Amino acid sequence: MPQNTVLSDLLSLTEASLPEVAALVDQATEALRAKTSKDGRISGALLEENQYQAHGLSWLATYNQSLMQLHGWATRIAEEGKLGTMEQLIVQIGFGEYLAQIQGGIQMNQGEMVRLADLGVSWTPSDAAATLIAGGNSNAARMALVAMMRDVQGRSIFGTSGLDEDLEMIREQFYRYAEDRVKPNAHEWHLKDELIPMEIIEELAELGVFGLTIPEEFGGLGLSKASMVVVTEELSRGYIGVGSLGTRSEIAAELILCGGTEDQKAKWLPGLASGEILSTAVFTEPNTGSDLGSLRTRAVKDGDDWVVTGNKTWITHAQRTHVMTLLARTNPDTTDYKGLSMFLAEKTPGTDDNPFPTPGMTGGEIEVLGYRGMKEYELGFDGFRVKGENLLGGEEGKGFKQLMETFESARIQTAARAVGVAQSACEIGMQYAIDRKQFGKSLIEFPRVASKLALMAVEIMIARQLTYFSAWEKDHGHRCDLEAGMAKLLGARVAWSAADNALQIHGGNGFALEYQISRILCDARILNIFEGAAEIQAQVIARRLLG
Repeated sequence: MPQNTVLSDLLSLTEASLPEVAALVDQATEALRAKTSKDGRISGALLEENQYQAHGLSWLATYNQSLMQLHGWATRIAEEGKLGTMEQLIVQIGFGEYLAQIQGGIQMNQGEMVRLADLGVSWTPSDAAATLIAGGNSNAARMALVAMMRDVQGRSIFGTSGLDEDLEMIREQFYRYAEDRVKPNAHEWHLKDELIPMEIIEELAELGVFGLTIPEEFGGLGLSKASMVVVTEELSRGYIGVGSLGTRSEIAAELILCGGTEDQKAKWLPGLASGEILSTAVFTEPNTGSDLGSLRTRAVKDGDDWVVTGNKTWITHAQRTHVMTLLARTNPDTTDYKGLSMFLAEKTPGTDDNPFPTPGMTGGEIEVLGYRGMKEYELGFDGFRVKGENLLGGEEGKGFKQLMETFESARIQTAARAVGVAQSACEIGMQYAIDRKQFGKSLIEFPRVASKLALMAVEIMIARQLTYFSAWEKDHGHRCDLEAGMAKLLGARVAWSAADNALQIHGGNGFALEYQISRILCDARILNIFEGAAEIQAQVIARRLLG
């Protein structure tokens, strides 16, 4: 290993640089507020007019929070005596790279760069920040990190997680499950475009995946959101479809816990927790996308029940499920979110021959590039009946508010999926780089290849710590929509970057369907779109920052 690859007084340097980045966020926020305020309030029209600056602010704030959590992680594990050379290299490369990007330009995606001048601010780095920029992400540091990564192959992450012993035991359990039951089969499921076998779902149910965060009084395990993150990350490392199976029960349970009546909790939560009841989220419509307030699907009262008419799209795992969390308009005089209500709409699980046997409901599959294990569907409702007792909370007009209460958990879970997919890409890319020989040596011996792998590991750890922090905030009863949104925003970009670079390492073979990385690339692409597209997520973050 090259000598002196770790900067001296590393944590002192990182600690000293943090206030500078925080000050930049404050200055950029004030600059944007000055441009978007009208009559003492933030104007939606002016915010849209300054959208590039607003989204750039979101990315700057995300980098600030990311560096805070990277430093916080390093400080905690240092106190535990676990800050080894690998962890120090991750910290210094991460700080060096992200500070350099803040100074020169943050990549919002592969075609859009935001610079401090776009945000109306400037920055002369202090000696501490300048030292990290100049020497943190050095070639020597990257080569040293990759050498250490090679030595610890076969573990689920590179570097100490910083989690407690209980969470690490959970990680180990699901790491083994993913290795034994998911990874050997995932690519075949993808290539054949098959539903994940029911035996896998039954095994996950036995492991408690569907009831992880449901309280024990309702048959769940009553564990933390942090446990949900660890389980989701490891299962998604095996296959994003398996890692996403718990998302639907998580959303349904959160809706019922936050907005359901006591009778609804008693009726639905035990079945969701045991996996006997599978659920699907039925929100999006063909012409609405992220604009949920303009939904047109109607629910009309008919006696004690409701009759639903309309169309929904991008409905995941719709065929097999027993209940739909269905968002529909119950007040025809409204054109915004105020007239929406949420239903726990019961349906009969379908088969391949008859996928949607429930009267008043039809559906067709949407063929997709990746994220195939549960399949996507378009659904049509014409005279579809929902029992009156299944109006969530027994109140009309609360649907959008009830849905908003689930966004924190959903985005934390999506960030965890992104971390798992990115980790999978890194592992597969590294193994191929070791095994593939060119010009008389392994690909990993070439600095450009090794650098890709090093930066994957660094950014994955940054996204992981940001995700853990958002889960910690949720577990401690703190509002965390901002942190969850940042974790999702960064995690999705990291997953796509890792998959793209891992495919590049494969060269032409990466473009062949037989290689797993082709699937991971397709799976990674969805992460920047669902649960809030990156642009929508950046807009939401900016709006929160402005207050």
